[in-house]
Amino acid sequence: MSDQQQKTGIGRRAILKATAVAAGTGLALDLFGGKAEAAEPRAKRPLPRKWDETWDVVVVGSGFAGLAAAAEAAKAGARVTVLEKMPVYGGNSIINGGEYNAWTDELRLREKLKLPDDSKELHGNDTLKGGDYYGDPKLVEILCRESPKALDWMIDEGGLQLREILNRTGGHTAYRTHTCKEGVGRGYTEAERKIAEKAGAKIRLNHEITWIWRADVDGPVLGVEVKARGKKLQLKVTRGLVLASGGFSRDVKMRMAFNPSLVASYNCTNHPGATGETLRFAQAIGADSLHLAFIQLYPYAEPETGILDAPAVYPFRGPGYGILYVDRKGKRFVNELERRDVVSRAEINTGMKPTYSIFNAKMAPLMGGTKEEIDAGISKGRFVKADTIEELAGKLGLPADALRETVATHNRYIREKKDPDFAKPITDRMLPLEEGPFYGIAQWPAVHHTMGGLRIDEQARVIDIWGNPIPKFFAAGEITGGIHGANRLGGNAGPDAVVFGRIAGRSAAGVNPAA
Repeated sequence: MSDQQQKTGIGRRAILKATAVAAGTGLALDLFGGKAEAAEPRAKRPLPRKWDETWDVVVVGSGFAGLAAAAEAAKAGARVTVLEKMPVYGGNSIINGGEYNAWTDELRLREKLKLPDDSKELHGNDTLKGGDYYGDPKLVEILCRESPKALDWMIDEGGLQLREILNRTGGHTAYRTHTCKEGVGRGYTEAERKIAEKAGAKIRLNHEITWIWRADVDGPVLGVEVKARGKKLQLKVTRGLVLASGGFSRDVKMRMAFNPSLVASYNCTNHPGATGETLRFAQAIGADSLHLAFIQLYPYAEPETGILDAPAVYPFRGPGYGILYVDRKGKRFVNELERRDVVSRAEINTGMKPTYSIFNAKMAPLMGGTKEEIDAGISKGRFVKADTIEELAGKLGLPADALRETVATHNRYIREKKDPDFAKPITDRMLPLEEGPFYGIAQWPAVHHTMGGLRIDEQARVIDIWGNPIPKFFAAGEITGGIHGANRLGGNAGPDAVVFGRIAGRSAAGVNPAA
């Protein structure tokens, strides 16, 4: 017991005694006392007298992490159901930019593209540094070690197809960002869905979790309460509950509780269901959490709506090939290879909304762009096309002389392999913007990813506020914290979710998570 606990008289033994009394009266554990934000307010929470359904493993959420967990648990012989509160599966995963970091892959893309070497150690070092060393080195090591295996798994068993490119994106020292053929996260979720359903997992839409059942602070998770079609169902779990329900970027009150600067006027890239109530439910039964104030802005969102559409991924993919970021004065304002929080802050500090990314047709295919995507972006007004830099400046409303000078200076820096203005590392893969046609796209920061969440260990077990694993309780993906630290490097969300989703599924099914 800590000194503070001794002074206040509040310790684990006292809580155990109180919850033992509650358990004896058939009441569920609720450390929030029915007053937690996002939790249904009830003075008492009686444990279910009967269960409507019994499952070996229940997975909450149907994105990268949830589908990976469901697939592995079902392959291990467990009866698995996936509960998704939205009317469509996939959550944020299905609409993300289709990027996935892995230092190698079975397709040997690095060798085909004749790119410099990479390794799990380099990926790990970048990830830790990119999060200001707040990330847990053990979890980061697992993420980077297992990322290629999880990618190959989706290719081999789910039919995932990748574009034959690798990008170097902000905060990374190597070209390791893969892109699926579809250019959006659906490419990965469809592969995972096929694996999960083939193994026997059942995905159920419009099933919203309203509580997690646990009798006392030493006992296991018992099951969940679910709202479906206006009715409440009680689902019992015999092996494990996996939370993979994502973050809370869409809950303005919740995000401002931890980071008051992220006011309602900020747009958000997330789907409407990213509201964080399952995190609150987990806290209410004793789960620990960390890093909840670390919330990321995506610097390249559509300025008026905050949407992360296909064009909004081009500014993220382009820094390794020479893309240029300029403000409304036509001037550079940041090292384009900087991580997302640095770029977002630099954009905001310009005091001029929006900023722009500039690239050309020669650069587009190298970073994974397709003619179809660019033509669609032009027709929607997202990409602006011009034959000359001066014409592009006019169409974007930028000073032509300033933009011409900025482009010429940056071209010289690429040729000389030195950027004295912003110290950007210049590589042989970067191209000068000398040949048209040229393209411009407007961008502005929007709330994107919550790095904090539930504390987990290497087996994806949820840890309680005393540092102990909660029996039969697992989590993966954006609902967890402790991996990315203060800032998540772009392209790390997918491998984080898939890698730890697979581990959580195996752990919940009762098999060796390292298998």
